[in-house]
Amino acid sequence: MKPPTASLRYTSSMPAAITLATGCAEPRPPGGFRRLWRALKQLFLEVTGAIFAVLALAWLNAAFRAWTRDVAHWLVALPIVVAAIFAFFSVTSFRRAKKI
Repeated sequence: MKPPTASLRYTSSMPAAITLATGCAEPRPPGGFRRLWRALKQLFLEVTGAIFAVLALAWLNAAFRAWTRDVAHWLVALPIVVAAIFAFFSVTSFRRAKKI
């Protein structure tokens, strides 16, 4: 009787898993380093999102100050555009952190 051969199979949950040719191998639970890496990645994305949110508020403050001083319209519009971009980055960062 010859031993079962191993084959490389790709699944959606793991990048690459080595299973027996019969396909009856069970997936291993994530190890300690993988859990730590996932937590660090989620923390990084949440902190990045918070920093972008604070920067968006700062640019909105600059837009409000320019608006109250009756300056040129582009000096009011530019900080609003930058604040919108930072708000977008903040929201997408928090959404990516939630997916992890």
